[in-house]
Amino acid sequence: MILSYSVRRAMAFSGLGAAVLAMSACSSLDRASRAVPAVVTPYSMDIVQGNVVTREQLAALQLGMPRPQVQAILGTPLLVSAFHTQRWDYTFTLKQQGVAPQERHVTVFFKDDRVERIEADPLPSEADFVGSLRKPKDLPKPKPLEAAADALAKFPAPASAPSASPALPLPSATSYPPLEPATK
Repeated sequence: MILSYSVRRAMAFSGLGAAVLAMSACSSLDRASRAVPAVVTPYSMDIVQGNVVTREQLAALQLGMPRPQVQAILGTPLLVSAFHTQRWDYTFTLKQQGVAPQERHVTVFFKDDRVERIEADPLPSEADFVGSLRKPKDLPKPKPLEAAADALAKFPAPASAPSASPALPLPSATSYPPLEPATK
């Protein structure tokens, strides 16, 4: 079957049109697939790691303080190196969704098991730190789970269903075999 020039031309244009339509559909689908994650993000829980050290705790440290007192104030150090026995490192990180991660370092140096010097990043006060944590949203008060008498009157009373089988008596404790053989 021989097709005329005009029919072949019409088929070529329709094929070209279908290809262009398919390509534009792919690109719009690609744009839509990139837009969805920007709008919908999965829940990410807060991650708190390390020891929270506040300005108040740091102010309680004094030069010459022994190790047990430092540990009582700051807690167990996050990093105690066998190669740096005269140094305790306290590191704290807080990762929250939608907020830049917070990271703070405090290093306590000892000489003869007493505080020689302290190096620390700028630390928040305890009130500032607690204020930076997320708080659960105020939820509406739940509705009571009780129905009013007039609301229950709309429904028919349940018919007592006949029992499928009569209640079987429970076996007595003496009908079971003993767990251990009787000793004579």
